[in-house]
Order: sequence, then structure tokens, then C-alpha cells
Amino acid sequence: MNVVYRITYPNGKIYIGQDRTNSINYFGSASSKLIAKDFTPEQRRSFTITRDILWESETASRSEVTKIEIDFIRRFRSNDPSIGYNLTPPFAGTPVSEK
Repeated sequence: MNVVYRITYPNGKIYIGQDRTNSINYFGSASSKLIAKDFTPEQRRSFTITRDILWESETASRSEVTKIEIDFIRRFRSNDPSIGYNLTPPFAGTPVSEK
């Protein structure tokens, strides 16, 4: 099963990714260093993240899953550093925090 998911961190920022196995234990490949900058040592001691499946397919090709993942990244603006942790596709707009 192919899925595109959204991870929501305690600070409200999101990461959108894909998993072609729908593993219950997979929480994405967002940059740990980037995420760590947003949390104090105390906040890192205990926190909860949420993983929501945004889309799923048993038959989609790898390229179709990637296209849908990118569409969701753009739709949710998770590549905007003020909203999320996706680094690709590169964000070309003005971050929400600067508007």
C-alpha cells in the first residue's frame, strides 16, 4: 500500500512524505537537525506527533506517488520554513511568518 502522510509536530509544523509500505512505525525522513532547532532540551524529553494519511493507493506507481506527495507539499506549504520541514521542492514564496 502506497501512502502520502502528514506528520504534525507539537509546535504545529508539519512534514509531508510518502511510504510505499505503509509501515506503522515509519515517521518520515525530515531533517532531525532542522526539527531539533525548534525544540528546547526540556521539550524534547516528552512529546507527541500525529501521522495522518492524506492519500493511499494499492496500484500507484512510484512516480505517481511522488507527484501526489509534491502536490500535497505545495498545497499545505510544508516547504515554507514557517509552516513545515519539507526541504523539497524548494520554497519560492514569502514565508507566512514574514507576511
